[in-house]
Amino acid sequence: MWLVLMFDLPVVEPEERKAAHRFRKDLKSCGFTMMQLSVYIRHAASDENARVHLKRVVGLIPDKGEIRVMLITDKQFERMEVYYGNMRKKAKPAPKQLEFL
Repeated sequence: MWLVLMFDLPVVEPEERKAAHRFRKDLKSCGFTMMQLSVYIRHAASDENARVHLKRVVGLIPDKGEIRVMLITDKQFERMEVYYGNMRKKAKPAPKQLEFL
């Protein structure tokens, strides 16, 4: 599973900029990676694990702004098409599951 987090946070006032910066920093400390400026992603081993991460994110949400979260499967994430100018690139593959031998 992938958590895709999209957000718009106000950054007009100094305290709003500080809250937006703190939110981004907290997302990174929770294992999220910036995909685009206000789009962060995180891989989770299962739907249950994804919901644990989602619950953690809900506790970090600033008072102002809008946050949207999508949970998508590895297969759906694989089918994403990424374009840089006119060049098409494949999406990054899902991380491999850990195997204990």
